[in-house]
Amino acid sequence: MRNRNTNIILRGVSILFLTAALVISIVSLISYSRQRNSYPASMNIAGVPVGGLTPTEASQRLLEVYTSPIEMLYNDAVIHIDPAVVGFQPDIETMLAAADLNRTGNSFWGGYWDFLWNRTAPEIAIPLSATISDERLRGYLQNEIATRYDLPPSPAVPIPGGTSFLAGQPGQTLDINRAALLISDALRSPTNRSVALTFTRSTAARPTIETLETLLKQIVTVSDFDGLIGLYMMDLQTGQEIHFAINNKQEISADPDIAFTASSTIKVPIVTSYLINRGSNLDAETTDIISRVLGKSDNSATDLVLSKIEPNLGPLIVTKNMKEIGLNSTFLNGMFYLGAPPLAVRPITPGNSRTDVFTDPDPYSQTTPAEMGALLADLYQCAQNSGGALIAAFPDKVSPATCQLLIDFMAQDKLGSLIQGGVPDGTLVPHKHGYVPASDGIVHDISDAGIVYSPGGNYVIAIYTYHPVTNIWDITNPLIGDLTKAVYNYFNVTVE
Repeated sequence: MRNRNTNIILRGVSILFLTAALVISIVSLISYSRQRNSYPASMNIAGVPVGGLTPTEASQRLLEVYTSPIEMLYNDAVIHIDPAVVGFQPDIETMLAAADLNRTGNSFWGGYWDFLWNRTAPEIAIPLSATISDERLRGYLQNEIATRYDLPPSPAVPIPGGTSFLAGQPGQTLDINRAALLISDALRSPTNRSVALTFTRSTAARPTIETLETLLKQIVTVSDFDGLIGLYMMDLQTGQEIHFAINNKQEISADPDIAFTASSTIKVPIVTSYLINRGSNLDAETTDIISRVLGKSDNSATDLVLSKIEPNLGPLIVTKNMKEIGLNSTFLNGMFYLGAPPLAVRPITPGNSRTDVFTDPDPYSQTTPAEMGALLADLYQCAQNSGGALIAAFPDKVSPATCQLLIDFMAQDKLGSLIQGGVPDGTLVPHKHGYVPASDGIVHDISDAGIVYSPGGNYVIAIYTYHPVTNIWDITNPLIGDLTKAVYNYFNVTVE
């Protein structure tokens, strides 16, 4: 009896344990099945933890993260960007599909076994899948950020009443390439969604050529000079020009340019013509003669050079050569010695044909500021082996060495006033000045034309003045010096 009872008890206990085990298994299986319907605890999608979430819940969380605004810091501004505005679109469906495949693709029973033994599943990371419009992002940066928040450089400006310029201020410009990269990375990050935009520092803008022209005209109009002045300036780096004429403080047209008495500035065309026709292989005697012409403005030496060009006809050859390089208002119609006869009827030129203005130009020797400036620019370009009208018109007779030789001769003019008076000591200024009393013994014309070599850039400047009563040196010389100083300061203005 005891054995039978014992067996019954054991059998009951066994059934009880089996039933409990079955219940526990069924409960565990149900629990695992429910968990399998959600994402594993070790899973993240695009860096966002989604463990225990259903696909719908995971989708909502991903949208919350990747559609939240990006914070940008630029200068002192805090700017928020809606990702959709710059064309950022997370591909939720693709990421969830990859997550579902990982969730359901493994063996059910293998996963259940791991669940029963409480084994930690390996981390599962589903990468971000998203698109971004680089065009829209860059357009936003340019149109909404750079346009609104960039700090453009301020240009140097003239000091009122002076010849100098106040230095401009540097600016800040958004580095769009770097910004696009930083924002793209932030848009793709679930946590690091704030970026500090970088910028490039731009130097202060130089004053414009128009600013310089305005300053030069103001210098003339506020000076004590009430005659006629013509000014031509060329930036030898860019070819930009300033050309104007002012008569009794009123600007007048400089087209066609006004004819002035060339006086000694005509000696530059004379020596140019000599080198064209007789070459630049000079003996000691000729070198000394030309030095006297351009360094000391010696008229007798000038007649010797003209005779070497062509006996009795040298002035006409000079005129012909100038026409061949396009200088139609520049001519020489006789020798320099007193009583020299004119060699032809006074040429009628565009410069001396104007009826609205009259400078009583010398019938023997005339030029215009623009033409003398153009000749100097041609000499400079020729010497730099960068073309110019001289090389084009006389390719077999003129070389860079020829032009440099002439510039070196011009550098011997050490007047120290006019153009040279407006630049710092030691500045190289090959030039030729001119002023000569008229038949009444009064100086009416004062002129100077030269090339200025400066640290900030080289330029040509030609200034011609005429006064119908008397051209007072103590008025005109400081004026030409101030004009030259203003141009020099323009090329050498301090920028930060």
